[in-house]
Amino acid sequence: MNEIKEENEKKDEVIDTVKTEHNSNATKSNKHVLDYYLKLVMIFLVLALVFWIGFERGQENNPNKGQVSLDKSLELKDIKDKSQVDMSLYWEVFDKLKEKYVDAEKLTTEELVYNSIRGMLSATEDPYTVFLDPEENKEFNADIEGTFEGIGAELGIKQGILTVISPLKDSPAERAGLRTGDKILKVNDESTADMSIDVAVSKIRGKDGTEVKLTVYRADGEEKTKDILVKRGVIRVESVTFEMKNNIAYFNVVRFGDDTAIKFGKLISAMPKDAKGVVIDLRNNPGGYLDVAIDMAGFVLPNGKVVVIEEDKEGKKKKFYSRGRGELSGIKTVVLINEGSASASEILAGALKDNRENVTLVGKKSYGKGSVQELLNLKGDSSVKITVARWLTPKEEQINEKGINPDVEIELTEEDYDKNRDPQLDKALELLK
Repeated sequence: MNEIKEENEKKDEVIDTVKTEHNSNATKSNKHVLDYYLKLVMIFLVLALVFWIGFERGQENNPNKGQVSLDKSLELKDIKDKSQVDMSLYWEVFDKLKEKYVDAEKLTTEELVYNSIRGMLSATEDPYTVFLDPEENKEFNADIEGTFEGIGAELGIKQGILTVISPLKDSPAERAGLRTGDKILKVNDESTADMSIDVAVSKIRGKDGTEVKLTVYRADGEEKTKDILVKRGVIRVESVTFEMKNNIAYFNVVRFGDDTAIKFGKLISAMPKDAKGVVIDLRNNPGGYLDVAIDMAGFVLPNGKVVVIEEDKEGKKKKFYSRGRGELSGIKTVVLINEGSASASEILAGALKDNRENVTLVGKKSYGKGSVQELLNLKGDSSVKITVARWLTPKEEQINEKGINPDVEIELTEEDYDKNRDPQLDKALELLK
């Protein structure tokens, strides 16, 4: 029995030995497999690291890094950084122009840059978003201040045509016979088709005593073109004037400049206390500063009334309120408007119409400029005007390209002009008797 037991024990030892050797071999085999895969992973990581380093260095040296090609262009609002814009095509054309253009010596970098900016802004198709070079900027500021040389007329682009918005009172333009609504087809026999407002103004303006020929179309029954020769002069314009017409106070506001609200306030102080009514004449007033229109509203509206609502590009609305004593708010008032009443004029007229029951609008429908421009000064005495918002009346009426309709419509005919009659003003005075 002992021999059998010993023999069995030896067999178990042999089996254990075989199992141990088998397990040992299996462990070695698994270790070899793990080592093999670990080496593969390491090789892959090294290759990936090398590729990544090479890619990053390549991107650093790539001038178009992060840029969007023109065939996949972004909307302006989606551009976070100007480096996203691929300008290589622009510079390619610049180089070709410099290399190939037959009159290259006549071009300056100033001309190229200024006109490049104008071209960029023209993509907005907004006639009020414009670039002003140093000379144009100087002329614009002179306009607002009220002293300049030229013909004395506010011009605009209406339905793609250069149009007289308003000739200033007693200006060379008015004396020569230009009228609100005249379409200027030629300047000194040069067509104005596709001519920007800035170029047109620069061609029409000029030194005191010089002449400019304007070919205009006027829909006055005959519907024909005529040449009008205008002798330029020094234009000095009081922004607001005052006179008494019997017992009616008559204020003629021709622009909304820096000094307009201050002068308006002083003239109100000079007005007789027993004035029966007030006429505010905004005809042929092309506008001016938004802030001035709001200041003016402080004299004719009770304090805290909505003057205008500004709507930005995201649709957010901001209300501007009257701030003043409202000296004229309790007096029966007539506001005169016509096709030349634009911008700030329409803001004031709309504010009065929406806020006061004792106000009547007389004349013709206004121009319809319901947008707000911000004037931004740039390097080299240049500037840019950018339309930053639309404005609405206190009752949230959109005015852009629609205008404000008068309560009482009165036509001013060619015969009225010729015979120095003013049926619109006559009607205003009649309503205030």
